[in-house]
Amino acid sequence: MTHEANNLWLWGLTDIILRDASFNGEGRLGRVIEEQRGEYKVVTGEGFTRAVITGKNRYQIQRKSDFPAVGDWVMVSEHMETALIRHRLDRWSSFERKSAGRRHEAQVVAANIDEVYICMALDKDFNLRRLERYLTVSWESGAVPVVLLTKLDLCDNPQAAFREAEAVAPGVRIMGVSLKTMTGLQELKDALTPGRTLAFIGSSGVGKSSLINYLRGFEALRTQEVRGDGKGRHTTTHRQLFRLTGGALVIDTPGMRELGLDGAEFHQTFGDIEALVRECRFSDCTHTNEPGCAVRAAIEAQELDEKRLRSYLKLQAESTYALMNSRQIEDEKIKKMFTSKAAMKQKIKAAKEKNRR
Repeated sequence: MTHEANNLWLWGLTDIILRDASFNGEGRLGRVIEEQRGEYKVVTGEGFTRAVITGKNRYQIQRKSDFPAVGDWVMVSEHMETALIRHRLDRWSSFERKSAGRRHEAQVVAANIDEVYICMALDKDFNLRRLERYLTVSWESGAVPVVLLTKLDLCDNPQAAFREAEAVAPGVRIMGVSLKTMTGLQELKDALTPGRTLAFIGSSGVGKSSLINYLRGFEALRTQEVRGDGKGRHTTTHRQLFRLTGGALVIDTPGMRELGLDGAEFHQTFGDIEALVRECRFSDCTHTNEPGCAVRAAIEAQELDEKRLRSYLKLQAESTYALMNSRQIEDEKIKKMFTSKAAMKQKIKAAKEKNRR
């Protein structure tokens, strides 16, 4: 293991990971650096190999989030031309999003990450409510979020954008860059610590791929011209983990259109509102018209933005909904249809009388 580990230190190996691997000693230690259509590229102490999950593991996996993801540490064994992933080591962090569609199931986008760089372009993409959503899910991942404002050259007043971002992201590091004017790029390079794993997230077209290309020093990721609506042809079709020349590790992810919340960390993103909620007279305060509501008082005193409160309530409701099982969801729908048992009985009685006619 010691000889093989020499190569893996470059890919973020730590003593804790080595110890974990020693307790799951079947096979060789490796890290997933690419995922594409059920096949993985894994780096081990001996080099790179293609790998798939064993049939036994695939059968035992119950949740989508249990599948290996880019950034995961795994134990692999050789099997003809393709290695077999026999075990995935426990994650210390993972960035998840809700799977596309109506099922409430999380999909791991990046695993074992240290920092999440939330990329937002200072053009049509800049939206504080979207930033709050990214921050909430980022805190939930277990990694440290960093706000990266891109395309500074397209903003007439970047200082105002910084102030707005700081207002919704207290205590979070906020940086700004422009590839066109080269503004902020050296500061970003200096912040990328060797051996640490970073994830760059954000909507398509905010410049993630172009920025990573610059940091790598060459045109490595497939990029296309951004459309006029900002929805972007800067395209990453699958997730990959790269080593930068300075030694930091970066995971590039496709633009995310649907972020799901799963018991998200509201106290991090909305710490100011959470503090006010604790001051409300009633524990079940809805912050609409109840007497003694500290939240409404802050809004009336112009100490809290009404839009920020609406965003908080919306994300809180989404989180509660995401934690429900299918039976609970149906019960909630029924409650909304019928405000009381009496109303429900009246509806049933009316339906029966109608059928008798």
